[in-house]
Amino acid sequence: MKIAIFGSGSWATAIVKIACETHQEVFWWVREEEIVEGVKAFGHNPLYLSQCELDKNKITIDSDIKKIILAADNLLFVIPSAFFARSLKGLTSEDFKDKNIISATKGIVPETNQIVAEYMRDTYNISYANQAVISGPSHAEEIAKESLTYLTIGSKNPLLAKHLADNFNCRYVKTTISTDIEGIEYVGILKNIYALAVGICKGLGSGDNFISVVVANGLQEMENFLSICSPLEERNINNLAYLGDLLVTCYSQHSRNRTFGQMIGSGYSVNSAQLEMKMVAEGYYAANCIHELNKTHNAEIPIADAVYRILYKTSSARKEFAQLLEIFQ
Repeated sequence: MKIAIFGSGSWATAIVKIACETHQEVFWWVREEEIVEGVKAFGHNPLYLSQCELDKNKITIDSDIKKIILAADNLLFVIPSAFFARSLKGLTSEDFKDKNIISATKGIVPETNQIVAEYMRDTYNISYANQAVISGPSHAEEIAKESLTYLTIGSKNPLLAKHLADNFNCRYVKTTISTDIEGIEYVGILKNIYALAVGICKGLGSGDNFISVVVANGLQEMENFLSICSPLEERNINNLAYLGDLLVTCYSQHSRNRTFGQMIGSGYSVNSAQLEMKMVAEGYYAANCIHELNKTHNAEIPIADAVYRILYKTSSARKEFAQLLEIFQ
């Protein structure tokens, strides 16, 4: 299985590490020449997850996106959603002909307010049979340390799902399979908003007792949203791809969304928090995109609404969470 991975951040680097465990050759597209040179020379990404050891002898890395697309039939995208559309600018449906398109991007494409699978179908005519998503619960930092991790492979094509699951199984990664592409993608977006909410509460001085209430209500909100925007009778919200991904993002010290939220709750402005983070907190963009989507769906998601107002309307975090106390169950 020839695989090409697109993206240069921590999550992309972790996926490259897994791919090197299970593939003879891995093709990797990054925009930054500094990363190209660092990986070729030292087997490390010098900008992200730099402690992660990579088998440079298996990696062909390049900043020419068309060259990497041509090299493999399975294309795995880990580009932050805010930069997804512009990274693929200039490509056409012909570039993706007969390719399997796999997304590990956890966000909405802001230019069209679509999840990645939907964006690729509409923009590049990718069929369901050639689409898959990869989700957690997982953190890149733990994969770098080879801590036991479970990944969820979602595809409506059972053969492709099994193929990918088999090819990402290794001594420290176990895989499960789902058919719920849309649900997995939306949860990958929503859970970042709730991790931001948890971080804001932490910054305001809340302890674990109240944070557990926020997380429990966040899970209910995710179910409310999914039941309207992507109804699926057999979906179990308590499974790994949903509850598991929410928990790891809300409670882990590695969660950049929780960290971003904690800075906001502690009094940082959005701009100051973004400058200090130096990494993309997907939940920031997700809060606005979900707010826009929910104008159509009208799902009850008061925590997500509060996070939107805090980030985009400069509403008081303390005031917003004081109001949420009246509706929490």
